[in-house]
Amino acid sequence: MTVSKAWDWNAEKDDIWLNPSEESYYISAKWKKDGYRSLLDFGCGLGRHSVYFSQQGFSVSSFDLSPEAVEHLRDWAKREYIDIDVQISDMLHLPYTDNSFDCLFAYHVISHTDTPGFLKIMNEIKRVIKPEGEIFITLCSKETYSFTEAGFPKIDENTILKTDDGPEINIPHFYVDLDTVVSVFDSLGMGLLRVRHIDDCYWDGEKRNSKHYFILARNTGD
Repeated sequence: MTVSKAWDWNAEKDDIWLNPSEESYYISAKWKKDGYRSLLDFGCGLGRHSVYFSQQGFSVSSFDLSPEAVEHLRDWAKREYIDIDVQISDMLHLPYTDNSFDCLFAYHVISHTDTPGFLKIMNEIKRVIKPEGEIFITLCSKETYSFTEAGFPKIDENTILKTDDGPEINIPHFYVDLDTVVSVFDSLGMGLLRVRHIDDCYWDGEKRNSKHYFILARNTGD
């Protein structure tokens, strides 16, 4: 199992990481309607989703491996006069007790590991989510360019190591197909509610091939 490595936020200049993802608006509305309150922002980065969910009335806990990211979120929360429990932590070893959260939001973060790490992370997620709680996560697709064509070195059959410049240099990326998603969630007793396979195929004036699975699931308690 690889050692977790934090993003180098000093190498990231895009302000997209300061704005909530479009999916977070729907998920927030759904979970509010369902009566969920305690939420874990899993790998919070600079805090865009932590701040948004807190402003929507959720009791938010957050963690990230990067001290710079955690400090950024703490300062942001202070400026917004909102209370967020923010910790520095590794996603392989969550600092929370069993059944701590109604819901968990993990956007483009769980894939930053290898195959053994992914399985451990999913078991940690199962542990901290209450029975009948829900999770929304994204995972890298094996159909995306960075896995099929970019030529990055492979750590195992599902994992490559990003070696180009930027905030993710030398960070592993784990990739899945639909069969793997179904198998892993079934084995954990996490009932799949919806799985989408999304291709971000054009932005910044260029054709792209960046595919991810967007997964909504419920902890059936099995």
